[in-house]
Amino acid sequence: MRRVFVVGGGIIKFGKFPERGIRKMAEEVLFNLFKDAGAKPSDVEAAYVGSQNTACDDTLMMVGQIALEQAGIVGIPITNCTNACGSGSNAVHQAWLAIQSGLYDVTLALGIEKMSSPLLPQAMMAGRLGGGDSEIEGVFGLFAPGIFGMIAKRHMEEYGTTREQMAKVAVKNRFHASLNPTAQYQTPTTIEEVLSSRVVADPLTVLECSPISDGAAAVLLASEDAVKRFSGKPVEIIASVQVSGTYSFTDILNIDTTRRAAKKAYEMAGVGPEDIDLAEVHDCFSIAEIIHYEELGFCKKGEGGRFIDSGAPFLGGKKPVNTSGGLIAKGHPLGATGVAQIVEILYQLRGQAGKRQVPNARIGLTHNGGGFRKADTGIVCVHILKKV
Repeated sequence: MRRVFVVGGGIIKFGKFPERGIRKMAEEVLFNLFKDAGAKPSDVEAAYVGSQNTACDDTLMMVGQIALEQAGIVGIPITNCTNACGSGSNAVHQAWLAIQSGLYDVTLALGIEKMSSPLLPQAMMAGRLGGGDSEIEGVFGLFAPGIFGMIAKRHMEEYGTTREQMAKVAVKNRFHASLNPTAQYQTPTTIEEVLSSRVVADPLTVLECSPISDGAAAVLLASEDAVKRFSGKPVEIIASVQVSGTYSFTDILNIDTTRRAAKKAYEMAGVGPEDIDLAEVHDCFSIAEIIHYEELGFCKKGEGGRFIDSGAPFLGGKKPVNTSGGLIAKGHPLGATGVAQIVEILYQLRGQAGKRQVPNARIGLTHNGGGFRKADTGIVCVHILKKV
């Protein structure tokens, strides 16, 4: 296999910015990317763009072409990746595969999303996404908050997980986000404030749910031969794995998508969960982070609540998780999320994460998933990166 490196990363502040469109966000994030990498638009040989909501509008069905034109990236192959909340990591995986194939030496992965001012009425979007059986499943609570609310109830019943342990995920991620200047929410919170906030899907409250966000992130990938062209300090991608669901599970606590992706990634990288120094995981809801601790092998099944009680996933703990603030606090602009996770690990492994820096970080993992079919996950991507 060819070695693939991230030679640059760019991100803009996440939040609700009704005055900023796709072109404006793309211009800003790509400027940051090329400055970081010491690159120019003409260096890019192929581009992959992750976006979900924006790609559902007929006027923006070529969101990548529209976004990249603003930066002068034209004439090259541009592929749009629409894969629910996993669209951004899907773009990174495709950019990685393009170099692995030997066809390209330098590729771009951009994740971008505009959610604060929807481009389509909700009813029209639900109709176009009918592959998820949204109307039928919604009646039974099978929409994202409902699914994770049920998972939370079952996890509490089966393993004794407490509401305080779930709330602690939000507290941790809000604290981490307070150290991240690009995070949507930068004010710490308390367990009491989390538990007393408005209930969204029992038992989950609004402070345990990822918000509606606008944002963009980008990374520039290069083959081993091409790394020397750029001044950005490289970090190697030692594993890139994408899987989909099997849609045949019988227990809502045993959806195996993340476990399968993680197993393949660990095998590809030649490492185990014990070797991971920090991770960015898909904490769309507080209980999601707890179960991902377990599925990624950071602790045993059913011990996710005790894992956060131990302090391990906090900054200063043995395995910090979501140092960026995660989806709950950094924000969750769907298509940008997976790319933003890669940017955070890039900064951490370079030693450029400022007040949230994990000391001596060598190996980082990202986990990003999305979409539902029969309550199973439509896509999960796991990437493992290593300091060089």
